[in-house]
Amino acid sequence: MIRLLLFVGIPLLEMALLIWVGRQIGVGATLLIIVLTGVAGATMVKRQGLATWRSAQSRLAQGRFPSDEIIHGAMLLAAGIMLMTPGFLSDLTGLILLVPSARNWLRRRFGDRLARRFDDRSATRVEVWRV
Repeated sequence: MIRLLLFVGIPLLEMALLIWVGRQIGVGATLLIIVLTGVAGATMVKRQGLATWRSAQSRLAQGRFPSDEIIHGAMLLAAGIMLMTPGFLSDLTGLILLVPSARNWLRRRFGDRLARRFDDRSATRVEVWRV
């Protein structure tokens, strides 16, 4: 049911919102907003992505694993995809993912959830046999 909502409901809601905004401010202004958010979003994602890349290289040079940078990079990739997709809800989601404090909150929230899911009791034992 949730998958149906994601793959059918959200695009329908995006289209309805685009049509409604187009009627309120005009088609030209609506298209201009969509193009501008795509260009501005791509610029911001590029800037933040390069900063994340430099931070990951620095951590690797120190001999530490860049786990936070990998997670932030994945969220920036998702933000870029959302901002390049036409629609106001996807743009809003992409803009939220561009805010570092929002990414930190999401990282902690889902990190805790994953940690609970893969606690020691549910760990899978993997053995490697060498011949």
